Amino acid sequence: MESNVIPDRIGPHRLQPGIGFGSGPTGTLRSSLRPGVTVPIAPLLSSPASLSASSGPPPPPPPLQLHSLYGGVGAGLGPGTGHCNPGNPAVLKEAVEAVVRSFAKHTQGYGRVNVVEALQEFWQMKLTRGADLRNGALVVYEMVPSNSPPYVCYVSLPGGSCFGSFQFCPTKAEARRSAAKIALMNSVFNEHPSRRITDDFIEKSVSEALASFNGNREEADNPNTGIGAFRFMLESNKGKSMLEFQELMTVFQLLHWNGSLKAMRERQCSRQEVLAHYSHRALDDDMRTQMAADWVNREQSTASTIAQELAMTERELEDARLAGRELRFYKEKKDILMLAVGQLSAANAATLPSH
Repeated sequence: MESNVIPDRIGPHRLQPGIGFGSGPTGTLRSSLRPGVTVPIAPLLSSPASLSASSGPPPPPPPLQLHSLYGGVGAGLGPGTGHCNPGNPAVLKEAVEAVVRSFAKHTQGYGRVNVVEALQEFWQMKLTRGADLRNGALVVYEMVPSNSPPYVCYVSLPGGSCFGSFQFCPTKAEARRSAAKIALMNSVFNEHPSRRITDDFIEKSVSEALASFNGNREEADNPNTGIGAFRFMLESNKGKSMLEFQELMTVFQLLHWNGSLKAMRERQCSRQEVLAHYSHRALDDDMRTQMAADWVNREQSTASTIAQELAMTERELEDARLAGRELRFYKEKKDILMLAVGQLSAANAATLPSH
């Protein structure tokens, strides 16, 4: 007679249904929360609710707003959080120049400011004042390969946020300066006290969410509800700036885009478990590789899937760059898809007959 008792050494891991059961007590919460949607565990493959290669690729979901992750909550905190984003290019240029002039006035006196140096000095200053920068204060620039204008440059800040040149740039140096300008403006603006997640901000946001979705106060106190998960996420990031919060949200945006959140939900991982697990996990090469492998599986099931997704992602990246928006979500999507193209090419080369 089969025992229904979970061994004590497994219980603390709070195994989700279908992870490890029936094939030996080998599953863990970590394995159930892996970002890839391909789950190579026999009981899951035979489950109607699970995702597998034979079930076909799920339709790619739209870019994540917070309401997608939390059941309809916080739509105003999706991509674009924590930065100035005027729709008119002239207004954007004027706003950027005003912030750069102001920064120059208060740090170096009047006169022309070298924005590339100023941006690096700004983050070096933050580091010396005790900012938690795990990888140091280095600002990293990336030029898009091109032999003729317009030239495009991306800049990644120490926390992970990414911005790009937002003007027509006839030279590579000008593209670098343009990217530095928009990044400096966002960096300075992000220091304002109004950009911090405080108790007042959390209460206001939760109240607005309750009003928008006809929720009740009990929902806000239950982490297994959408609004409760929203509160949990905000409270877990109390004291952080909007830009820092957006950097964290990029991970969840990518998990949503890749279909991983849907797969975790079908594995019956609770919202709170997913949030708690990925709130403390940085986006790394392992996560990117797993997501790329999922897109390879989709491509093998439906031809041209990657090409179509890549074309759409490049349009999104271009539109967001010209609007002066934070770009990491779009940039990471493109990088993951390009990684998938590389994996697919390597797999195809390995299957070619040798002569």
